[in-house]
Amino acid sequence: MTQAAPKTWNELKSPTTGRVPEGLWLRCPACSSMIYRKQMESNLKVCPECEHHFRVGGAQRVRQLVDDGSFEPMFTNLTTIDPLKFTDIVPYKDRLKKEQAKTGQLEGCQAGHAFIKGRAVMLAVLDTDFFMGSLSSVVGEKLTRAIEHALENDLPLIIVSGSGGARMQESTLSLMQMAKTSAALAKFDDAGGLFISVLTDPTYGGVTASFAMLGDIHLAEPKARIGFAGARVIQQTIRQELPEGFQTAEFLLKAGIVDRVVPRRELRNEIARIIDYAGK
Repeated sequence: MTQAAPKTWNELKSPTTGRVPEGLWLRCPACSSMIYRKQMESNLKVCPECEHHFRVGGAQRVRQLVDDGSFEPMFTNLTTIDPLKFTDIVPYKDRLKKEQAKTGQLEGCQAGHAFIKGRAVMLAVLDTDFFMGSLSSVVGEKLTRAIEHALENDLPLIIVSGSGGARMQESTLSLMQMAKTSAALAKFDDAGGLFISVLTDPTYGGVTASFAMLGDIHLAEPKARIGFAGARVIQQTIRQELPEGFQTAEFLLKAGIVDRVVPRRELRNEIARIIDYAGK
């Protein structure tokens, strides 16, 4: 249930300081409404006024999707060794340490066994809180192992994508993951496996150009931006006005690229229905 917002200013005041703590409210970027943060969190990070879907980090996404306590993480010891010794303004290894400290994760993908509405699945989630969910060599390896594990154990595969694309600090090593994950999914498909691809905001670049668009079913959250290059880059390249809503989930639904646009609160039920329909 969604938590109700306080009705009076006094309800927000700390009993010890008599002040209203900072960070209790935030402004919705879509409708500009002031939202009580706890109310938004209890509503799965969806604006209660306009249904704007805020971004969700990997750990929170897992909690939202799976049955309580059912997620068993796998491949948790994989981490990059920065083989290119890449440095721009800040060394890549230092950027990695910062992201790891911020999220408590070694890399930007969580994968493991889980149950969704009682259905056993193999779940992998890209974490937009970690390097914007970018596709690194380790993320690609975790995804590939998840696909292979789903194949070996005849499990439905769920991959939740949210990404800015390939992690360019890893150059070709990152781009190689597009081919590796796609090849693993080809084997999975040949064996008759069920792959449900969930597209969230944003899903761009090499992720869209590879595994994210290879699902048997493509579900997308409302207004999720999905594409390869961003709309601004495309418009500047072709020097033409783009259609209204270009690259949104709703636009891609009309084009037949996305199968269904599903609000976040309905994702669990939708995934369970698809698994049942497929007989998995």
